[in-house]
Amino acid sequence: MRPSGLTPELVEQQYNNRAAVPDHAEWIARWTESSEQARRLLKGNVEVRYGRGPKETMDLFPADDPRALFVFIHGGYWRSLDKADFSFVATQFVAHGIGVAVINYDLCPTVSIRTIGDQCRRALLWLATGGDRHGMPAARMVVGGHSAGGHLAALLFATDWSDTPVAGRIRGGVSVSGIFDLEPMVHFSYNGDLGLTGETASAASPAKMRPWVDASMLLCVGVDESAEFVRQSQLLWDRWPQCRPHNMNGPMLIPGRHHFSVVSDFAEADSALTRATLELFDAGL
Repeated sequence: MRPSGLTPELVEQQYNNRAAVPDHAEWIARWTESSEQARRLLKGNVEVRYGRGPKETMDLFPADDPRALFVFIHGGYWRSLDKADFSFVATQFVAHGIGVAVINYDLCPTVSIRTIGDQCRRALLWLATGGDRHGMPAARMVVGGHSAGGHLAALLFATDWSDTPVAGRIRGGVSVSGIFDLEPMVHFSYNGDLGLTGETASAASPAKMRPWVDASMLLCVGVDESAEFVRQSQLLWDRWPQCRPHNMNGPMLIPGRHHFSVVSDFAEADSALTRATLELFDAGL
């Protein structure tokens, strides 16, 4: 069910990021403030509906003369936060001619993680068929996300898109602090909302799936995150050798960053995360 020696107490210690980072609320407030700024500055089209679910919406930020599309999925352990907290991710990519779509999804316990994965697939299908009408050049997409969103981005890689409009359009991926083996979540306090069993956790784990997308996935994690979050990225690196970026020898370990500060690097033009993601676009497009 869980890695050898990882007791329920250690699962809590290793995966409870809010307990591990006492000033996490300040970081979330920074995301919100930076995102409000981004929405004021960018020519965004918010609350665009891609499905019938209450939160099946996305915020779209087109670029001038766009060359590609970055699809970003927010984190929050599948049970909290919102796309509006992550508009800040769009700023640097729009400046480089890349449109950005930030996806929302319904949250646990209202829906299951399996349903959330289906919603993200539905969002990608919507972009593939209708994104161009909104300035989203969906012929060339890179999918990414943070934490639970990193897991969902990997699920999109592990989806067989054959005979769908998405086929051939995903040119790369980036997962920041993703979770790819969900079995420890069965022993986590948040599982009261997640509702995972050993069977459903295994079925939702990208590390137990094969990638169908023929593209590189950048795996990033903060050096100051828990050993389990570092293990999660290393696990997918080991399990998906065909998705390794050719210029890397392992997951990208970002010094001086914890679970909340690492994704904030997307707001910085010169951060290692922003540069590596832009290089992924250039390599894949």
